[in-house]
Amino acid sequence: MSGEVKVFPPDAAGIARVQLCHAGKRNAMSVAMWRALRAAFVALQNDASARCVLIEGGGAGEGESGQVAFCSGGDIAEYPGFRFDAAALRDFHESAVWGGLSAMLDCDVPIVASISGACMGAGVEIAACADLRLAAASARFGAPIARLGFPMAPREAALVATAVGALTARQMLLEAATFSAQEMAARGFVGSVVDDQQLQAAAQSSAGRIAALAPQAARANKQILRALLAAPLAAAQTLAQQGAAGRPGNDVYAYADAAEHREGIAAFLGKRAPVF
Repeated sequence: MSGEVKVFPPDAAGIARVQLCHAGKRNAMSVAMWRALRAAFVALQNDASARCVLIEGGGAGEGESGQVAFCSGGDIAEYPGFRFDAAALRDFHESAVWGGLSAMLDCDVPIVASISGACMGAGVEIAACADLRLAAASARFGAPIARLGFPMAPREAALVATAVGALTARQMLLEAATFSAQEMAARGFVGSVVDDQQLQAAAQSSAGRIAALAPQAARANKQILRALLAAPLAAAQTLAQQGAAGRPGNDVYAYADAAEHREGIAAFLGKRAPVF
């Protein structure tokens, strides 16, 4: 099973729910899930009854903590099928991944992220698209893709750096550092940290406060904020397009067939330490 994105339509208060579900993978994002994420938020953007979207991890808790992961990253088991070819790698990041993230960013309906368990890599990117983020006290955050031998795609990096701050982004990407919910609150990424058992109620309460207010004003506020914060993403788009067919410049996806890229993914799948 490649996972799924479950969408629960707006309730009587106008609150819709989106769940990231990938059993046995701590809700890691597959290619199919990225495309489903895009479809979900395109539909919600066009749903006049939607006043707020609550996004969360779905399914049962995994691991010793018993927590439900928000999203533990990408589904690395899929990676050998496309990551080592530059054209396929570009399509993955610029079409599948950015298609899902941009649909969230373009959605005028306010988004609240309810974050428990692992929020790594793709999870941080998805959470960065939310307007408000609440986290369980035991949640963990990071983007340790340096261990896999590849960088973050330009537009994804711009999105994350804008949301978490330049220092935190550098630590995540260069040191493979991970952070607690309390640390991410102190750094301004998480708005509220609550006991694990209180997260669902706290997120529902936040969504309820948003849904009770003027929906058109909320959508207008999101449009204004989007325009004001557009510069980093516009610069990243230019970088991402370098090396594409018919465009001059260095291809940011030229590392596809690099030895360290192959080694990082092979080591992860082989459950061993990489040798770079």
